[in-house]
Amino acid sequence: MADAYARLTEVFPSLTVLTEAPRHGDGWVTAAGLAAGGADLDAYLAWDDEQIRRDYGQPGRPDVVAGFGLHRYAWPVCLLVTVPWFLHRRVPRLPVEAVSFHRTLGRMTAEVTRFACLPDDPAATDPGARVVPDEEALRAEVRAAVAEHLGPVLDGFRPRMRRGPRALWGMATDEVTEGLWHLGRLLGEEQRALQELALLLPGATAPYVGGSDFRELTVPSARGAGSLPTRDRVSCCFFYTLRPDDTCLTCPRTCDADRLDRLSAS
Repeated sequence: MADAYARLTEVFPSLTVLTEAPRHGDGWVTAAGLAAGGADLDAYLAWDDEQIRRDYGQPGRPDVVAGFGLHRYAWPVCLLVTVPWFLHRRVPRLPVEAVSFHRTLGRMTAEVTRFACLPDDPAATDPGARVVPDEEALRAEVRAAVAEHLGPVLDGFRPRMRRGPRALWGMATDEVTEGLWHLGRLLGEEQRALQELALLLPGATAPYVGGSDFRELTVPSARGAGSLPTRDRVSCCFFYTLRPDDTCLTCPRTCDADRLDRLSAS
């Protein structure tokens, strides 16, 4: 997976992935610690609480703080699975015992001992390889690998989120989709990323809720015509509770006219 993670860092320098065992202390938090939902999670969320107070001049609701913290972990950790699949058709298995995160340094560790691949992969004979017959079977491995990791983490966050399993797995759908969408743009392969995500998350793929569900916005001729992709998030980050007039680009509360303005500007 090292080549895929190196390419990830090349286009997205805010995240560096080390292929090694989890680290402890000095700002590192383990995925297992977050999943346990105890002191490690308390310390992790204290950072989000402080950031909200500092940047928005008010405290966030506890469930909003937890939602911010979960997003800031789940978005990059999903890339540990989706980027190797997207670039090299290899899907690592990463249980919570295999990952750690240092949010202020923008680093993650991933100890990969098992992965799935296609029959023609040169790594198919490696001891940790699980060969699957075709692309759809490999997509099933992506969904299973993300669920294996995120399931315990969602359980750890759930008491603080005031949301049920359906809402949390909707959030997982959004993290998988929007993370790879963003990386696809950075890699210059946005259209392929949209196509791959449509097949990966078509909807009705439990435990995920909803699908990638991209749609096209028509750009007026005065702006050069054409189209731009967008989607409506399955879940809500509740950012509007801090800034009611400032919504996310894919929030259902953001009208298409505003999306076009913001997408055209960027």
